[in-house]
Amino acid sequence: MAVDIVIYHNPECGTSRNVLGLIRNAGIEPHVVEYLKTPPARALLVELIDRAGITPRELLREKGTPYAELALGDASLSDDALVDAMMAHPVLINRPLVVSPLGVKLCRPSEAVLDLLPQAQRGAFAKEDGELVVDASGARVA
Repeated sequence: MAVDIVIYHNPECGTSRNVLGLIRNAGIEPHVVEYLKTPPARALLVELIDRAGITPRELLREKGTPYAELALGDASLSDDALVDAMMAHPVLINRPLVVSPLGVKLCRPSEAVLDLLPQAQRGAFAKEDGELVVDASGARVA
C-alpha cells in the first residue's frame, strides 16, 4: 500500500532522526524535506500550523535559534509576526513536522508520529538514546 507521508526534517536533530526511523520502521519511505535548505512557502507553513491544530507560537523553536535576540517571547506579538520570523529564520520552525493521510503533527516526543502512521510497525524500534518505543511484535511500549 502506497502511503504519502512528508516529514519536515533536520538531519542534525535526534528527535527528527528518531521520527524518520519510526516512519521507515512502518515500511514507509517518506518525502523528506530538509526545511532548513528548502523552507515551506508562507501559505504552506500557515496551512500546516492550522492543520496541526497548533498556534504559530507552539511551532516556534527556542533552543539554538535567534528566538531571544528577536524578542519572540513577547506575548504581544501577533501570529503573523511569528510566522514572519519563521520565514526569515527557518531554524525557528520546530521539528519534525509530519504530514500524513491521518493528519499533521509536530512530533515531539518522537513516538507521537505513531498516531499518524496508517501502517503498523514492522518490528522493534529504540530511539538513539536506547529507549525502546516499539517492541519486537511492533506494539507501542507504554
